[in-house]
Amino acid sequence: MQIRVASWNIHKGVGLDRRRDPERILAVLKEIDADIVALQEADKRFGTRDAILSEMALFEAGWQAVDCNPATPSLGWHGNAIIARPEYGVPAVKNVELPTLEPRGAVRADFHVGEATVRVIGMHLDLSGLRRRQQIRTVLNHLADSDGDPPAVLMGDFNQWGDRSGAMQEFEGPWHVCQTGPTFPTRRPIACLDRIVISPEWHCISTHVHLSELSLQASDHLPIVAEIELR
Repeated sequence: MQIRVASWNIHKGVGLDRRRDPERILAVLKEIDADIVALQEADKRFGTRDAILSEMALFEAGWQAVDCNPATPSLGWHGNAIIARPEYGVPAVKNVELPTLEPRGAVRADFHVGEATVRVIGMHLDLSGLRRRQQIRTVLNHLADSDGDPPAVLMGDFNQWGDRSGAMQEFEGPWHVCQTGPTFPTRRPIACLDRIVISPEWHCISTHVHLSELSLQASDHLPIVAEIELR
């Protein structure tokens, strides 16, 4: 089984022209055409944290929005959202509390993809770096304590520069960090802040940073994409 996964910090829909443009975000997602996408900063920051993208617009474009926070108009939880193909059943959704000095969190969704269950976690980690390693450890502990042990994909804005330093040292052993490329800042990307990490059941076929006329304007981060296959 082969699927395309992607992660993108959409900066609350505000592009480099300082315009909030949900239609532009949706157009880039259509360009990427991934089966499962983790989004960060998917909701407005204040008030009721309204969603940037409507569930109806996503559905019409070919995705379902995983309902991480049903009591609010948000698409995600602490800005983290996951969207996927509508034919993938979602038997379980869980929000993961992260130790933090600022509002941060992670969301987990289990999908039925064909005959397999795929566990996806989307996250946006600490900007300061003071809690980043502890946050990754919390996510890994959550996976270890969860029911079952299906193939897992961890995606998001890790806010971590080095591939093998700092918080990324937590992914030792079986975990594989897909090498995608620099994503921030959009005008001149030099930092690989956005990551896709896969469990050993997966083989990473290819990765890339999605570059297009629209993606270069839509957010302060560029999207990352990986083609992965169950071994």
